Amino acid sequence: MSSTFRLGVIINPLAGLGGSVALKGSDGVAAEAMARGAEPKAHLRLAQALEVILPYRDKVELITASGAMGEEVALQLGFNHQVAYHSAVETEARDTQDAVRAIQASGVDLLLFAGGDGTARDIFAVVDETLPVLGVPAGVKIHSGVYGITPHASGMVIKLLLDGELVSLMTGDVMDIDEVAFRQGTVKARRFGEMLVPAEPRYIQAVKMGGKEVDELVLSDIAAHVIEQMEDELFIMGSGSTVAAVMQELGLANTLLGVDLIAHRQLVGSDLTASELLELTQDRQCKLVITLIGGQGHILGRGNQQLSSRLIRAVGKENIIILATKTKLKALEGRPLIVDSGDPELDAELCGYYKVVTGYRDYVMYQVANPDLVSR
Repeated sequence: MSSTFRLGVIINPLAGLGGSVALKGSDGVAAEAMARGAEPKAHLRLAQALEVILPYRDKVELITASGAMGEEVALQLGFNHQVAYHSAVETEARDTQDAVRAIQASGVDLLLFAGGDGTARDIFAVVDETLPVLGVPAGVKIHSGVYGITPHASGMVIKLLLDGELVSLMTGDVMDIDEVAFRQGTVKARRFGEMLVPAEPRYIQAVKMGGKEVDELVLSDIAAHVIEQMEDELFIMGSGSTVAAVMQELGLANTLLGVDLIAHRQLVGSDLTASELLELTQDRQCKLVITLIGGQGHILGRGNQQLSSRLIRAVGKENIIILATKTKLKALEGRPLIVDSGDPELDAELCGYYKVVTGYRDYVMYQVANPDLVSR
């Protein structure tokens, strides 16, 4: 690395426009968002990140794009900068990708960008896989693991680099949701690939590398994973806040302390009784989504007695999906998850190791046991 840190900077000026006006994103609806009174804020978010390194201005050169894509913020904060790409007044995805190409060609040590998951996708499509990138969260959807937890956190990562700290690199998932489908009530999350990001768990949103979890982000990742699996089967949604996060991501009403039923990502039954569940799922392929009671570890038999032994047998052990954050699992200090269905034979049958969903395509193998085995 040269004595001057060459920082690539790109802003998606349209990022986040749809959020404040209830458009659930900005992809393809920027004009409508502006008509509804939305104001661009991505440049403010990028400025918050760069303000952290203002004391290092003599050590940094920004390589950026013209106007609202970065140049204006560089001028505002007084950074030495070079414009590597001249954009149109009204930018689009192609401008982001062309700017990345030009900035890469100029030679940078890190690419900093402000946007959402759509911006991350655009950058992933063209960025050199060896170039570290870091996102400043400015969009409506921030599921990708390539962002700082906040704009200030993104700036802190760059400060560590400028201070000469040893900052490792890891890969972060690039994810996005189909906004058109989302506005029609369907959530389709998809993983597009990985980009190289600084491995600083204090500041980076990524949750798959053992860093400190941020509940909202982890629950969003877990929800995206479950929703991606939803095909033709019925999904029995158990009680608890982790399952509720899936319902929230789907935009469906949820019975926090009850059991709901979903078909084709639509609600077909709320707060159902044991007999109603049996009737509605009879002779149907089903999956059961449950979580644990924090601190106790019960997944069956506490707060979800509507899930009768007859229903669980009909669903089958292989169709039980257990959700939990790693923080909740660690709090058990190695104790197993507990099944207490009221049917000792069923409890014994359900024992074993399960893949517990702890994030988007992220699992932990964890033991499930019945009360008798736990007490021995």
